[in-house]
Amino acid sequence: MRAGMSAADAAIRIESLSKTYAGQGSEPKLALDDVSFDVPRGQIFGLLGPNGAGKSTLINILAGLVTKSSGQVTIWGFDIDQHPRNAKRSIGIVPQEILFDPFFSPREALEIQAGLYGVPPAQRQSDALLAAMHLTDKADAYARTLSGGMKRRLLVAKAMVHSPPILVLDEPTAGVDIELRRELWNYVRELNRKGVTVVLTTHYLEEAEQLCDRIAIIHRGKVVANEPTRELIAKAQDKAVVVTFDRDIDTVPTAPCFENIALVDPRTLEITYRKDRVNAGQVLATLAAEGLAVVDVSTRDPDLEDVFLSLVGSDSASNSGTNQAA
Repeated sequence: MRAGMSAADAAIRIESLSKTYAGQGSEPKLALDDVSFDVPRGQIFGLLGPNGAGKSTLINILAGLVTKSSGQVTIWGFDIDQHPRNAKRSIGIVPQEILFDPFFSPREALEIQAGLYGVPPAQRQSDALLAAMHLTDKADAYARTLSGGMKRRLLVAKAMVHSPPILVLDEPTAGVDIELRRELWNYVRELNRKGVTVVLTTHYLEEAEQLCDRIAIIHRGKVVANEPTRELIAKAQDKAVVVTFDRDIDTVPTAPCFENIALVDPRTLEITYRKDRVNAGQVLATLAAEGLAVVDVSTRDPDLEDVFLSLVGSDSASNSGTNQAA
């Protein structure tokens, strides 16, 4: 993956990163196993994987909340061990959990956060960030009175108080409504157009497919894929054809070229096949040989969900929300 990419091209560079947690009365748990990849500058980068794959551990290492066991991490060119302050100033992280002080107003929360990063009062952008997050009318309200969606937007604003060149969003749209999700992504796209590198973790695969320039998939602590989104999806071999017949189907047909077949309604079948082994014409010819007269055909191309499931298999079953659309 690194061919042609210099350290200066990487917003985040992760090399041979491993993390082992000490076991409590059991064997140690290896959360990250020799992970290496680069996040290119200026891109929206997706980091996907089932629950327990190691994504949160990796993000917590970037945030300075978890100490790595081995390996090297650089953020905007700063090694997190040698230059921890500069590394932290180069990244803003929006956590999955909604964490805030209920006794401060949104404006006060942003001012305090900016002060922690050493941003001089004259250079602070609290009101502009509140406006961008549609929180101007709540600027002086107690944070505890905000709705869940407002609190999540406030977390995004807090992550941007020091104008970091990298923004990490950990499940930012989990549990929020469609309108808020759209507003949040419009803001993220605008930040990206202005040069901010964005790292996104999400269980909404359609969301990742639409937003991300490149996607890495982590499974059991290892990187199992890391490619531009279009190229990754192109690797999926399963394709589906939906066929409607002129009469009800008495018996669902079977054939070696069918990977899977499902009865959609009494006259319609959805058939999955591998495009590297057979084409749609051969599928239709097989149906015709069964004496079935086709009156309508539509196809469904592979998507990110197909790729994801092929790489992580049954482990994704524990991923609540994995198969939901954005």
